[in-house]
Amino acid sequence: MPEPKTVLTIAVLGGTGNEGSGLAVRWAASGYKVIIGSRSPERAETRAKELNALIGAEVISGMGNLDAATQADLVVLSVPYSAHKDTLEAVRDALQGKILIDVTVPLQPPKVRTVHLPPGQSAALEAQALLGDEVRVVAAFQNVSAEHLADPEGAIDCDVLVCGNDREAKEQVLRLVEAAGMRGYDAGVLQNAIAVESLTPVLISLNSRYKSKRAGIRITGLDA
Repeated sequence: MPEPKTVLTIAVLGGTGNEGSGLAVRWAASGYKVIIGSRSPERAETRAKELNALIGAEVISGMGNLDAATQADLVVLSVPYSAHKDTLEAVRDALQGKILIDVTVPLQPPKVRTVHLPPGQSAALEAQALLGDEVRVVAAFQNVSAEHLADPEGAIDCDVLVCGNDREAKEQVLRLVEAAGMRGYDAGVLQNAIAVESLTPVLISLNSRYKSKRAGIRITGLDA
């Protein structure tokens, strides 16, 4: 198993879901320590065992969201928008001084193919407002289909746009994008997450129209 340049412990809150699990497996396979977080510690532990069996190594652990966020160096939030605020409030103190990668998209079921701007304009902006300036919120991975992540060794034919107000935090996230087998781009300030999150309903519409589950985005004209 390759060693990353900097060994981090990454907590993936909502890591029992398809998106969070897929990212967790890819980071674990790259040598990072990974914790699956869930509202149910038992569910997190069960999922961690399943993922360890998938990659053939005991490198992923599972625990409740608060414990996971407390023990991690960097935290990833991959939950439905309906659970976004409650999850953040429950772990707010544990996130202080850390980077939070917010993967959340403010979808409004059943109209998941329609762009919805929440009261704070984007989930990532709402996270930053709720958590305060001591947490460096970075928006990323919203446009990557869970279908791409299902195979931990499969190539992913899409790019990742990374938005945030802290340059060092974005650079750290871009390294994690690469570790997960994707190409990432610094897409500017956190305000730009409004546009990035809004692409997801468009991709869902494309998947529906063209009978696919793998629609993504590619940035052209730039050197990776």
